[in-house]
Amino acid sequence: MTSFKRSWDKHWYAWAMVAPVVIVIGVLVLYPLGYGAYLSFTNANEMTVAKNIGPVHIPASYDIVGFDNYWKIISGQDGDFYPRLIWTVTWTVTCVAFTYAIGMGMAMLLNRPVRFRLFYRLSLILPWAIPAFVSVFAWRLMLNSQYGVFNSMITQVGLPAQDWLGTPFAQKVAVIMVNVWAGVPFMMVALLGGMQSVPQELYEAAEMDGASPWQRFLNITLPGLRPVSNTVILLGVIWTFNMFPIIFLLLGQNNSGDTDILVTYAYRKAFTGVSDYSGAASYGMVILAILLVFSTFYRRYQAKTEQA
Repeated sequence: MTSFKRSWDKHWYAWAMVAPVVIVIGVLVLYPLGYGAYLSFTNANEMTVAKNIGPVHIPASYDIVGFDNYWKIISGQDGDFYPRLIWTVTWTVTCVAFTYAIGMGMAMLLNRPVRFRLFYRLSLILPWAIPAFVSVFAWRLMLNSQYGVFNSMITQVGLPAQDWLGTPFAQKVAVIMVNVWAGVPFMMVALLGGMQSVPQELYEAAEMDGASPWQRFLNITLPGLRPVSNTVILLGVIWTFNMFPIIFLLLGQNNSGDTDILVTYAYRKAFTGVSDYSGAASYGMVILAILLVFSTFYRRYQAKTEQA
């Protein structure tokens, strides 16, 4: 107690500055996380949670069921987890791969001394600057089967109009395309900053030794970008794995169900039909566990490669 008082007397200003952040994180992150973890061990749903009907208060009637919800998910009893896990992993890997590759190409182009380079940078960063819901609704209008820009263009050249969001496969292609479009600017800016930190002398020495552009890319650019690449790939995987707004806003009620990733499926369990709060909370905790395990192994692999 004495040491705490001494620390408070010495660092009270620092504690006062940190306190608002701690309170906000506690209210917006820690409390919902803790409550969600609690619900995942119950059988709470829309019928059993506490509610007020007019002046009448109906108390909660759900029970603690332990790990039953988790067992139903992991064992495959619910029949929904593994198909959506496979699609979620496919969606994440595809989006991150395309985003990284396109971002790398654009960064390399913008790293060269070309005219109007500032204009190109500002233009290419716009998808990242525009709020996600605005971008997604713009894409939704362009992909509209009756009045969309894409159908207008292909009908002008004599091709039949397409139902861009009408089938499960088309929906999957559309959400991947929109997510890549929205994610490329971040990758481009991060990789461009990493490229500009690579010493130019290395390129000049390699060029004098007769190295081709491809050899310079493999032996100088990629190793120089490794710290940046490791970070943006990790962030890209986490963000894409949990990318709720792109899928939800682009497809809305037209979602066939096959396009749901884990996080959008958890939302539907919680807020459609008879709300299954415990099932949705269990899905949320499983998603958190998957990302924690991936991040842990990824960081260990990254540490080993840096030591090698």
